[in-house]
Amino acid sequence: MKEVFAEPAITCENGADGVRILRSTEPLGPYPRSLADPLRTWARETPHQVLAAERGPSGDWLPVTYGEARTRVDALAQALLDRGLGRTSPLLVLSGNTIDHLLLTLACYTIGAPIVPVSVAYSVRSDTHLRLRAITELVRPGLVFADDGELFGPALDAVTAVRGPACRELVARNARGPRHESLDELLRTTVTADVDRAFQAVTGDDVAKILFTSGSTDVPKGVLNTHAMLAANQQMLRQIWPFVARTPPVLTDWLPWSHTFGGNHNLHLALRNGGSLFIDNGKPTPDLFDRTLEALRSAPPTICVNVPAGYAMLVHRLEQDHELASQVFSAAELILYAGAALDGGLRGRLHRLAKKATGRDIPVVSSWGATETGPAATSTYGSARDGIGVPLPGVSVKLVPHGARQEIRVLSPSVTAGYVGMNNDTVFDDEGYYRSGDAVRLVDDDDPRQGLVFDGRIAEDFKLSSGTWVAPGRLRETLLATTGILADAVVVGADRSSVSALCWLRPGRHNEDPDVRLHLARKLAELNQGAGSASRIERLLLVTEPPSLDHGEITDKGYINQRAVVTRRAALIASMYQEPLDPAVVRPAYAAPPAAELPAST
Repeated sequence: MKEVFAEPAITCENGADGVRILRSTEPLGPYPRSLADPLRTWARETPHQVLAAERGPSGDWLPVTYGEARTRVDALAQALLDRGLGRTSPLLVLSGNTIDHLLLTLACYTIGAPIVPVSVAYSVRSDTHLRLRAITELVRPGLVFADDGELFGPALDAVTAVRGPACRELVARNARGPRHESLDELLRTTVTADVDRAFQAVTGDDVAKILFTSGSTDVPKGVLNTHAMLAANQQMLRQIWPFVARTPPVLTDWLPWSHTFGGNHNLHLALRNGGSLFIDNGKPTPDLFDRTLEALRSAPPTICVNVPAGYAMLVHRLEQDHELASQVFSAAELILYAGAALDGGLRGRLHRLAKKATGRDIPVVSSWGATETGPAATSTYGSARDGIGVPLPGVSVKLVPHGARQEIRVLSPSVTAGYVGMNNDTVFDDEGYYRSGDAVRLVDDDDPRQGLVFDGRIAEDFKLSSGTWVAPGRLRETLLATTGILADAVVVGADRSSVSALCWLRPGRHNEDPDVRLHLARKLAELNQGAGSASRIERLLLVTEPPSLDHGEITDKGYINQRAVVTRRAALIASMYQEPLDPAVVRPAYAAPPAAELPAST
């Protein structure tokens, strides 16, 4: 088998007050000055290679090659310059992943104008557009783009209401009168020497993109992503995955470009290495997942990328269809997850499924990072196979005691300079490390080279009425792993006498099934055995309604927003603490006789 991983070289230093610093001793290699450089390189060297493809009206893939993209990008770059865009005049993008969106992104990279892709939900799932108005006020765009003038009409109006005539409106189709410029018109712009001059003037310190954090624990903030930051992060990935430099990667991906996993990690992984990105117009929801399966079948990726919620649905479907599994994994060299932990049972099923489908041992790897870190800061690679892995080349992580846990902080060339329009004094510590707010622990205290395990968000911690602190992220992972049949959970109990959990079952399970409820009762008893009050779950309620994107309970990427769930479902949480106890609430079956296990795969 071809070499997939490099071998990590990690050192650990012990500092004062229990601080430990893990760093990669492998030097970071050179990387491009700007993110527009790879487009020009590959357009010259492999002009007929597919850069990206999207679904057409008939369902066929409609590709654009590197050579075609360079021509269109230069025309758009000229048009943006003609309209005054530049370092202080960004482009705001309201719509989702499309080739038009990609070409505009690359045009912005070419001339040094920041691009600001925002969650589609802010435009089409909001009546007030409060978040969109706030973002507009903060970034002051000179141009706003939406692919559909009708669908995004009210959102475009909201942006214009804030910016007035200082912001032009651009659409790909369904223009609503003279106020809307047509993207086709911009693509017909005659290119002048101004484009090359602007391209040459771009520096690594220029802002390539402003990304707003997903808000899983707080109000979204605009993260400044510079060209150097993002280019350095891709060089780190090239060094831990040598195969991508030899064989251009293929990704088939739904993850939204308004977030760093899809818009930075995955998009730039294809671009930097002369690869291809097939834009999946599905997502891991019951009504759209069939689109994802068809995309994966027709464009098998060499690097599978997804979040745990997506892999849960994928495994459930592919375990029932060996032929489809063989097609989906036929070209796979690597299966990557990030953004949330993948419980051991699901990870094992995914690995076995891919091996059965292909006859090959395809690595299942994880990565940790943030919008503020480019995003990847650690990964499992080489001999570091557990948890979230070890620091990437050029990265140092500092583990700082925070009560009984340790916060992970990051120092690297791929760390942001800060947030737009905010005081950034508290973003970094006195040594320049980015304060992530995430907790981690070592896989092996005596051997830091084995890597780190994600231990939840420190901001999610709460106290019981006894004053005992609870780390819900850690307890959630234990619950998911112990039960084997839960898709997700929110651990609650602030100011209560005990810990409880709101839970959602994996596909194929039913809340009213008595065998399911008995299984959960017994597994709660198993989880609680010998545990203290902060590590015990005394009550569990299965929720029928999925987490709501409209109400902010789940992000575009499928991550649970604990705070939003707790706020919106306060009545359900209260019902778990009422006496007499609601019959729907599951309690630990401490004295239950032994019984056969429910299989996790059904």
